[in-house]
Amino acid sequence: MAHVVILGAGLGGAIQAYELKDTLSKSDTITVISNKPYFQFTPSNPWAGVGWRSKKDVTVELAPVMKKRGIEFICDGATKLLADENKIELESGKVVDYDYLVIATGPDLAFDEIEGFGPEKFTKSVCHIEHAVESGDTWEEFCANPGPIVIGAVQGASCFGPAYEYLFTIETDLRRRKIRDKVAMTFVSSEPYVGHLGLGGVGDTKGMLESAMRDRDIKWIVNSKVDKFEEGMLHSTEVNEDGSEKAKHEIPFKYSMMLPAFRGIPAVMGIEGLVNPRGFIVVDEYQRNPKYQNIFAIGVCIAIAPPVMTPVPTGVPKTGFMIESMVTATAHNLPRVIEGKEPNDLPSWNAFCLADFGDRGMAFLAMPQNPPRNVNWNSSGRWVHWAKLGFEKYFIRKIKKGVSEPWYEKTIMKMMKINKIR
Repeated sequence: MAHVVILGAGLGGAIQAYELKDTLSKSDTITVISNKPYFQFTPSNPWAGVGWRSKKDVTVELAPVMKKRGIEFICDGATKLLADENKIELESGKVVDYDYLVIATGPDLAFDEIEGFGPEKFTKSVCHIEHAVESGDTWEEFCANPGPIVIGAVQGASCFGPAYEYLFTIETDLRRRKIRDKVAMTFVSSEPYVGHLGLGGVGDTKGMLESAMRDRDIKWIVNSKVDKFEEGMLHSTEVNEDGSEKAKHEIPFKYSMMLPAFRGIPAVMGIEGLVNPRGFIVVDEYQRNPKYQNIFAIGVCIAIAPPVMTPVPTGVPKTGFMIESMVTATAHNLPRVIEGKEPNDLPSWNAFCLADFGDRGMAFLAMPQNPPRNVNWNSSGRWVHWAKLGFEKYFIRKIKKGVSEPWYEKTIMKMMKINKIR
């Protein structure tokens, strides 16, 4: 009988618990530890950032769902992983022992690495639902007395999609309110070009996103390193392809949301052989840590090196489809390891994204995520907006029911067939 602990209960951790419940033996036990009592559907956060969603709309209380599936749920924050002792120390003082551990914590948000950055200082955030709801609360105040807007992602950021989604969603909201003409909008990003997305682009994301910005009169600055934020002002340095300084910018704003760089959570920082210098979990091709072979990791918390260095540092995103493939691989590999066998299931690490723009959007599919690829496809239109609405509804229902159906894979295979994508 093995005790499996899953640390984190977001997009990866919650589904990991459900899938392992289906693949582990009945004598094995599962415990999920999360510092929040609920699952949050993070892809909806840009909508919450303009007041189109509330916290209640996009969260699911986990204790009753986990109990129904026979999974122990502990709502407590991890303070220290004792990997050599197979223990986790929690904020309450409790210590949890494990035989096997799946780390699915997501990231720590590195707002403190830039002066004046973050929701407690001069910028907004949509990274957590609490941040997004707070941004939505202040959005009404902004719209009553509008001014310049700056949206984007700072150096080291790896998740660019929400920046584009929030940019176009608030632009849509401004047009609906008939105050778009009162707001100058600028997109500032560490990406080497618009639509790079940390992926080297997918199909013609560069052309499509630049066209969308021109159509909406949104200016952009890329290859940008943010130096600091002051109240109402972003200071950045734009660089050339060789990294040398090209221009200094001072961009005024009355409302700004910039995505931060990520790093590992404090509880795992500095554990030699487990994490890289940024605190991301090192894994092999089976999602298992090479040193601590009873530890697996999935989702945003794992270390993936950028395939190509960029003039301003950018990270690699981990999208939902990619995370689902990590979850499924771990759900098959972990039982084999418990039985004394070698893991043999490889995650696909494909990327699929529905980027909603408020009334339309863009979809892209990269198989595998990093180039060169077997599939490199994108499309746009109003269907993307409706597809994301359906996706939100379905996934939240899936979490509430505690089911482990591989939604991404089934949906994408169907979409590929409809669009004759090979």
